[in-house]
Amino acid sequence: MTPSSSRDASTLGGKLWRQTWPMTIGVLALLSFQLVDSAFVARLGTAPLAAQSFTFPLNFLIIGVQVGLGIAIAALVSRALGAGETARARRLGSLVLIVGGVCIGLLALLLWWAQAAIFSRLGADGLTLTLIRDYWAPQLFAAWLGALLYFVYSLFRAHGDMRLPGKMMVLTSLINLLLDPLLIFGVGPWEGLGLPGAAWATAIAFGGGLLIIVKRLRKRKWLAAQGLGQELSDSARPFAGIAGPAMVSQLMPPLAAMLAIAVVARMGESSVAAWGLASRLETLALVVVLAMTMSLPPWLGRCYGSGDWTQVRSLVSLALRVVVVWQLGLGLLLALLAPWVAQLLAGSPEVRDDLTLLIRFLLPSYAALGVCMLVVSAGNALGWPLRAMLLSAARLFLCYLPCLGLGAWLGGLPGLALGAAIGNVLAGVVAWHLVRRLLANTVNRARGEEILSARERT
Repeated sequence: MTPSSSRDASTLGGKLWRQTWPMTIGVLALLSFQLVDSAFVARLGTAPLAAQSFTFPLNFLIIGVQVGLGIAIAALVSRALGAGETARARRLGSLVLIVGGVCIGLLALLLWWAQAAIFSRLGADGLTLTLIRDYWAPQLFAAWLGALLYFVYSLFRAHGDMRLPGKMMVLTSLINLLLDPLLIFGVGPWEGLGLPGAAWATAIAFGGGLLIIVKRLRKRKWLAAQGLGQELSDSARPFAGIAGPAMVSQLMPPLAAMLAIAVVARMGESSVAAWGLASRLETLALVVVLAMTMSLPPWLGRCYGSGDWTQVRSLVSLALRVVVVWQLGLGLLLALLAPWVAQLLAGSPEVRDDLTLLIRFLLPSYAALGVCMLVVSAGNALGWPLRAMLLSAARLFLCYLPCLGLGAWLGGLPGLALGAAIGNVLAGVVAWHLVRRLLANTVNRARGEEILSARERT
């Protein structure tokens, strides 16, 4: 590596760090409160924790829709800003808040109406259904508020502001952390709400955060009130071209999670509870990857808008190396500390033993899973939404679920954990080779077009 290229790599790494660390802290705080939320619920007993675990796939379904919409708006707004179309960026910002809020609200109503049929088919018994019924309405309300908050975060990220969303995630996490024990267990003579208290704590935290950040958004003048109808007509097709595949990509993990928990449900209540805790720990362990999937696409979108494919390849390569080194080191460390982590999170010995097993097998494999997640996110920002969707489908339905199901059939919970880990590794290898080939072809094509254009000018 020449001194010049070394300086370029150092500069790019520094900029990637500055773009990512605010979102890393914010996402870490947000996911930490979700994990703490489950840890508090675990103190209520195995049955409430299992009930909450059954709702995770449907929560991921809502998150999948909101992330798909957020990816589309972040890509279109950042491209518009990269091309100097600031007025269009304002109109797009207004549209996402309106359309996104309505879509998530309708989805929440549908999931509330169909709750009995869905959770029964996932394997919930009578007692679990009763616990879910009291918890599900406030949880859906909290999810709707969280989606609105996420859409506002997407606008800030598209404009290059990563700090305020990161700070707001920390603030809402602290509010939830303070309210969780009060609303779940009560204080003094008040006995608390039990499992629904966890949902109400989240709703209050998200609602407070939404009030604060909307005031900041109005001061930035990133929204428009005029020309929304025409903009909706003009942008519907490109928006759907990104949001559709991105949403399908984001909806496939919840579907896979439903199928996975249906398999785990056959192994008993303690395994379901442990799987739910492992799912929360997964998102926390992937905090750097999740932060990069938020901070990287707007940057890539600007490069896409300006046609700078050389920087795109350098940036993606650097991000993938960071993900592999970080996640592999963190995964091995947590695997060594698995018994102590499980003791901290789980209440009963049976759940602790199952959670220890899951941590040891799954956490190191998240290095490969992180590669796949980052490639999917980059693909949506770089005009490859269909390829990103197909990669998501291949990861889940050709790699993850077949290996998980085969492992469960051959070896119970240990086989399931090993199979899931192997599926993650296979998906990471496929994603790595795919993105290298796509970027190499695109950069070579862009260079050829530049040479041809230069010859025509001369």
